[in-house]
Amino acid sequence: MTYRTSLTALALALAGLVAQPPAAGATASAGASSVRWKACPDYSDEVIRGMGVAEDKVAAFHSLMKRLECGTVSVPLNHRDPGGRKIDIAVTRLAATDKASRLGAVAVLPGGPGNSGYLDPVLRTALRNEQMAGLNERYDIIGFDPRGVGYSTKVACPMSPNGPQEPGTLTEEAARKTYDAQVAANQKCGRSDPAFLGQLTTENVARDLDLVRTALGERSLNLLGFSWGTYLGMVYRSVFPGHTGRAFLDSVAPPWTRIDEHAKGAAEAAERNFGRMAAWLARRDEIYGLGATARQVREEVAKLVRAYDKTPKTYTDLQRPIDGSAVADLARRNSTEWVRAGKALAELRTATGTTAPPTVKEVLGAPMMGTPVPGAPEILNMTMNLAVACNEDSSRADFDSAWRAYQQLVKRHPATGRAWGVPVMCAGWPLPVQQATLKRGSGSLVLAGHLYEFMSAYDWTLQTRRAIGGTVYTVADDVHVSTTRVPKCAADVVRYFETGRIGRGCAGSPLPS
Repeated sequence: MTYRTSLTALALALAGLVAQPPAAGATASAGASSVRWKACPDYSDEVIRGMGVAEDKVAAFHSLMKRLECGTVSVPLNHRDPGGRKIDIAVTRLAATDKASRLGAVAVLPGGPGNSGYLDPVLRTALRNEQMAGLNERYDIIGFDPRGVGYSTKVACPMSPNGPQEPGTLTEEAARKTYDAQVAANQKCGRSDPAFLGQLTTENVARDLDLVRTALGERSLNLLGFSWGTYLGMVYRSVFPGHTGRAFLDSVAPPWTRIDEHAKGAAEAAERNFGRMAAWLARRDEIYGLGATARQVREEVAKLVRAYDKTPKTYTDLQRPIDGSAVADLARRNSTEWVRAGKALAELRTATGTTAPPTVKEVLGAPMMGTPVPGAPEILNMTMNLAVACNEDSSRADFDSAWRAYQQLVKRHPATGRAWGVPVMCAGWPLPVQQATLKRGSGSLVLAGHLYEFMSAYDWTLQTRRAIGGTVYTVADDVHVSTTRVPKCAADVVRYFETGRIGRGCAGSPLPS
């Protein structure tokens, strides 16, 4: 479904927001909640750069923040009990610059589950590139933090960190300890606030979004979804077909929600894509020295996995021990990282000494994506990530099944398989399974699948089309949610929202030269 990580989220609160009058067009329909507009946050240049904004775009970020409208919408915690407890959904809007030719509103659906979408109108559209900035000419761009994330109402689950695993070959005994610890942590988390955690589902987020639509005074919403946001888009379209306009979903999730099947499909796609990486490295054997053919590179990397599992290395300047899982992690990088990953693999062939080789340190010592930036909006809320994943996961495998699945995965995928752990994320989760029902619709829908990526395997795009319809737009790369980042592809996205027409696909991110 989406991309579960092992990141630790830091809950951030925003204080001192000052109320301001509603903007034009913000009046909600009779009887519905309205938007409580407030002053937007004021971020320092240091924080803005920490969010990944390039130095030459910091001034533009400040300028866009002056245009951004920020507020909250009150929604029921339990949509089956609309008169009960209320929670707040944080909402942002970047109004269309060409009001005379305005076509409507595009809601940006963030990934995760658990990613913030509060600044998506700025970061994912207006500031991304010239093409995506054009989307804001005739469309309002709507961002939001889903329930459980960022500036919206959330809870902090008392997760018990399992601690780092012993480096080296993962044994059944060590895996069982991890499994038992996961069960204990999940039970502690799930029972800490079941009234709130049990309401963290994709369908509830979709229902929240429809109340946001009503509060904004929009008859319908167009959808631009990324990663988990594609599944959210599918659910919203299924529950509210009459309120859904055009929908473009990038890096499409499967039409089902099983952690075990997700791990299996992603692992298969990662090993296939390593074949492309191996061929690319082989053509540059004079640089990397990993083999002159793709087969030789495959064998060399698999050999490195086994060697580092047998004899892990710990460097004084690197927190992460280097074992087979670290080598396999390098082997499953996408093409934007092949140059650095290839250098790191080459360094590991001959590494000596107590400090990490330079590229190994650069790649494997970098902060993980989603690491909180002090003073910035929350990037990823792990409580929401866990709760949505596990509330919707019907697999919840027992240890024996999970251990067999892991062994098969490592055997079938010798280069990349060790990068995946035993699929036990939702083991012991105490709350009932809640799965949305997807429906085929007649509205305009584009499913952007990336031929070679593993985070959203291309076959999932085809499965989703068979389940709910739509047009497949094929991106010939291996880079997750790259469509709006590549100017030629982004131009297709904007043209689609303006005209409803879309081609068959685009080249996506180019291979490194």
